Amino acid sequence: MSLIGRRSLLRGFASASLLLVAAAAVVSAQTRQGPGDVREGYERTDYRTNSASLTSRRGTEADLLAVIASPPLGLPPVPAPADNPITAEKVRLGRKLFFDRRLSANNTVSCAMCHIAEQGFSQNELRLPVGIEGRSVRRNAPTIYNTAYVGSLFHDGREISLENQIWAPLLADNEMGNVSIGVVVERILSLDDYAERFVRVFDRGPDIQTIGMAIASYERVLVSGDSSFDRWYYGDDPAALSRSAQRGFEIFRGKGRCIACHSVTEDFALFSDGLFHNTGVGYYATMRPDDTELEVPLAPGQVKRVESDLVRTTGTENFRDLGRYEVTGHPDDRWKYRTPTLRNVALTAPYMHDGSLSTLRDVVLFYNRGGVPNVVLDPLITPLGLNDREIDDLLAFLQSLTGSNVDALVADAHAAPIGGS
Repeated sequence: MSLIGRRSLLRGFASASLLLVAAAAVVSAQTRQGPGDVREGYERTDYRTNSASLTSRRGTEADLLAVIASPPLGLPPVPAPADNPITAEKVRLGRKLFFDRRLSANNTVSCAMCHIAEQGFSQNELRLPVGIEGRSVRRNAPTIYNTAYVGSLFHDGREISLENQIWAPLLADNEMGNVSIGVVVERILSLDDYAERFVRVFDRGPDIQTIGMAIASYERVLVSGDSSFDRWYYGDDPAALSRSAQRGFEIFRGKGRCIACHSVTEDFALFSDGLFHNTGVGYYATMRPDDTELEVPLAPGQVKRVESDLVRTTGTENFRDLGRYEVTGHPDDRWKYRTPTLRNVALTAPYMHDGSLSTLRDVVLFYNRGGVPNVVLDPLITPLGLNDREIDDLLAFLQSLTGSNVDALVADAHAAPIGGS
């Protein structure tokens, strides 16, 4: 096998080694959330598939535009650019494009393969997503829920609009692998099931603008709120939130100081300040001493050890990831990443920009320790001194932030036409 071929193969193997069985297995197969094939025990030689859970993938189209007229409790009006008003037909076209593997260079990868609807429109099972030809993506797949409210997109904030953002994964050689915008446009033009749709929606065919506008319209209406917390805090329902979660909210805005970055106002809660912070995660991943080898599971019961210098060339390590600095070039922006929303956070494991923390408890313990000290650590990151009960209460609060409409949004995603349909 050639070096290039071996590296491509290792990308897939190394990403697969980060399978988050524990995070995936906690989700009940009776709900729409979680993996279709629950892989609990995947690492054992006696593993048996649980693909019966695939029966939960029943598609039912939802009224996605309802959030425009009436945002869910706890959220502000959905912003939309004047030059891209949201319509039902535009959203349906964007959804079709989002789930279409034919938009990748070799017809194998869609947007939805990294942003999986039943996994919080993120990806629970891999720390780093796998793109075209098994190539590992450098950062964790963030949720698409509530991206309508995000001003700076990607973990490093390098893009400012959903319409423009979609081109980065389409053109990245480790995501969808297209060599140019023109190639994507030509491919869509060649597909019979798109010609009439674009003309009907935009009065012209697919191009750099209309493709972006369609996909952005679908992403913009994936708005989720009306959580247990919202019904308690904004809906004045004292029974909507458990006592433990109520205590957790007091810790969140008090001793835990979480609210300093994950903002909550009296009118709505985005649970993000939209800014960039260095918690030490990126610093540690870049500056820690190198391991000499990485253990890579190839299949249940089959393990191979790979030299770390070869692993690094495949992109499975966060080598040289300097975060916001890569956008601004400012030394103080080293290892800063955008504050993610906490809405639906219980659905979107693993956590942090590199997926290095598998569970919410891991995240809380990380912040309780005060992150990882470094010369540009955010001054807000200091040890919290939370005891075990306080940690449990804070977790109860975080788990109360799941929106009431997530099942409906997942069912709508499963109703998306695939391929030429």
